[in-house]
Amino acid sequence: MAAVAVHADKAHRSRARGASTVLSAVMMMRILPTAVMLLGLPLLALPELARPSALSYPTPPRDAIVDDYHGTPVPDPYRGLEDLDSPATRAWVAAEARLTTRYLTTLPNRGRLRSRLAKLFDYERFGLPFHAGKRYFYAHNSGLQNQSVLLTAEALEAPPRVALDPNALSADGSLAVVGYAPSHDGRLLAYGVSVSGSDWTDWHVRDITTGQDLPDVIRYTKYYLPVFSRDDRGLYYSAFPAPAAGAELAAKDADNAVFYHAFGTPVTADHKMIGIVGHADWQYEPHLSDDGRWLVIAAGAGEVGDTGLEDLYFIDLDAPRQSPHPVVEGFTAAFVYVGSDSGELYFLTTLDAPNGKVIAIDPERPGAHPPRTVIPEGSEAIDLTETSVTLVDHQLIVRTISDAHSRVMTYGLDGIARREIVLPGTGTVGGLSGRSGDGETFYTFTDLVTPRTVYRYDLETGRSEVFRTSKADFDPGTLEQRQVFYPAKDGTRIPMTLAHRKGLSLDGKNPVLLYGYGGFGIPVLAEFSPKVVAWLEMGGVYAIANIRGGGEYGEAWHAKANRSHKQVVFDDFIAAGEWLIAQHYTSPDHLAIEGESNGGLLVGACITQRPDLYGAAIAGVGVMDMLRFDRFGQGAGWTGEFGSPADPADFPALYAYSPLHRVRAGTHYPATLIVTGDHDTRVMPMHSFKFAAAMQAAQSGRAPILLYVEESSGHGGGATVSQIIEQTANAYAFLLDRIGRRRSRLPR
Repeated sequence: MAAVAVHADKAHRSRARGASTVLSAVMMMRILPTAVMLLGLPLLALPELARPSALSYPTPPRDAIVDDYHGTPVPDPYRGLEDLDSPATRAWVAAEARLTTRYLTTLPNRGRLRSRLAKLFDYERFGLPFHAGKRYFYAHNSGLQNQSVLLTAEALEAPPRVALDPNALSADGSLAVVGYAPSHDGRLLAYGVSVSGSDWTDWHVRDITTGQDLPDVIRYTKYYLPVFSRDDRGLYYSAFPAPAAGAELAAKDADNAVFYHAFGTPVTADHKMIGIVGHADWQYEPHLSDDGRWLVIAAGAGEVGDTGLEDLYFIDLDAPRQSPHPVVEGFTAAFVYVGSDSGELYFLTTLDAPNGKVIAIDPERPGAHPPRTVIPEGSEAIDLTETSVTLVDHQLIVRTISDAHSRVMTYGLDGIARREIVLPGTGTVGGLSGRSGDGETFYTFTDLVTPRTVYRYDLETGRSEVFRTSKADFDPGTLEQRQVFYPAKDGTRIPMTLAHRKGLSLDGKNPVLLYGYGGFGIPVLAEFSPKVVAWLEMGGVYAIANIRGGGEYGEAWHAKANRSHKQVVFDDFIAAGEWLIAQHYTSPDHLAIEGESNGGLLVGACITQRPDLYGAAIAGVGVMDMLRFDRFGQGAGWTGEFGSPADPADFPALYAYSPLHRVRAGTHYPATLIVTGDHDTRVMPMHSFKFAAAMQAAQSGRAPILLYVEESSGHGGGATVSQIIEQTANAYAFLLDRIGRRRSRLPR
């Protein structure tokens, strides 16, 4: 077992791909830190559509800048807000913070929201176990611990002891553990530490027996988990050059490389394994075969996995000269490492298979004959953004998506189907990782109204048994979840998951929160959160629209809504809101939308295209300036998804939907809370700053447009439970004030 991911969002979501990556001891316990879902509170009479007087917004710094894009002049009056450390930007952000704080603290029921959230979050939960040497590891949270504690034991049911308590790393919770990587013998544990939610991660190594850390610290990593060498005497890791002091948030992701660090030696002496000259934008993700001989490198033009197109390089660690050998080049398809067995390396790929297939490659003769197709493409999609195919007990475990629900099948290495893993219901499965020699694996099952249960699965008998279960403080018998399908603008059938109280009245006045993402081939499946429960308790409806641009139906579903087709994403989401209104679930005054990152872009585009359709919106850490996104942080790697503003063929579509550039003066915009993190190195805060300034200047109605800068927070990662409760109470006191209905009554 090589590595365990904790953080959860890559370009938007950290994908934690590959067979040796466990998804995850802690990741499966995550409670999404950004404001994802509406929150309720007990026994409230909420005001109906309160309308305060128009706010007086701070004056941002302005510039008379006009850029020329392929003959089109484009003003950029808020360019100065890109300089995060300038006195003018700092003064404006501080004034915005004072305004937002004053507004939020005067909202009714904010304190009761916080109390209800604390009660709902206070339940015991467990992470997926993973095995290394003679030790099992799994995460545990007693309820309101800011970070889950990693436990270890030599048998599953033996009394565990603490392997690492992230809460002890810092008094204020600013140091967050975002990943684990155990050594093969289980004696050492590498753990990644993020400061204030930033993607920048330092890796430390702990001796599990003594509880002491080695002096070795690996810095300037992002996104990719390290792997121990075969002899456990060092780590292979992917890292960037040190950013200039003060430029950590704006520094472009460039000059990534994979290195080997031998414990006890200076990091400055680490050997570079791969870093191809002339391709500063390429990034590399390392994996190690089970026998320790082959270092497998997946390369991406940008963050690996973002575009669903990878090159492959193998390094023979037994060879006298350990140089990378190109196996697949040209970025023609996705290649996700699955695992190794009997001298072959297995990959999930979209090569001539948009829904994904599994292939095997002989690493000693990769060019001698074509890869062997083990499991051909099927009618159901395999999610390439998660660890969806694993190799355990000399079997392949394949998790597919069937109408936005999980299905799991096992296959022999000859590709013959063995059995389907019988799940406890229709929902979402995570985990199923391990090594080829393991006889067991673990998985979680959940849906919107079912807390995660951890199961142990015996691959020889095909039996599942409960390892740990959780029970939150609510009555699941009062709630229901169901799936509907609605027509898109072009008639395409789009799935949507709904959850609400049983006996819901379709009177058109229910507060509805509609969530979407629609990008990077990432599917959005139903998962439990106390925040959803709170919303349902107050009589609200929670909806997930599985719009195109995601991966719910494979790469074809993604490709229909990226680059020049991105408007399809927004059309699909708008159609979801229109359907909910037409079916009398809600009305525009009671409909809120929410999304983060690429989903923040979704919200920004929809409120600027259809401001009449929504009563409120939360746009979290969104990509809002589509003409300059590629100049900061991870942005250059997203041109495969969005297109490039420097390309005259891509520019018209980008300019047409760019939220910043769609803002029009004199428009009545819905109440909007624009959220960013002060340590977001993935989507630079300037996106939210410029969008907020433009929206506030253009607003002709009285609905508030507020900028909410979360302190000690990044791109949704690293937030503690106490931060989540506080941030969400603030955010959804705002929403409840805008779309709440009169006489909403909740259980105490």
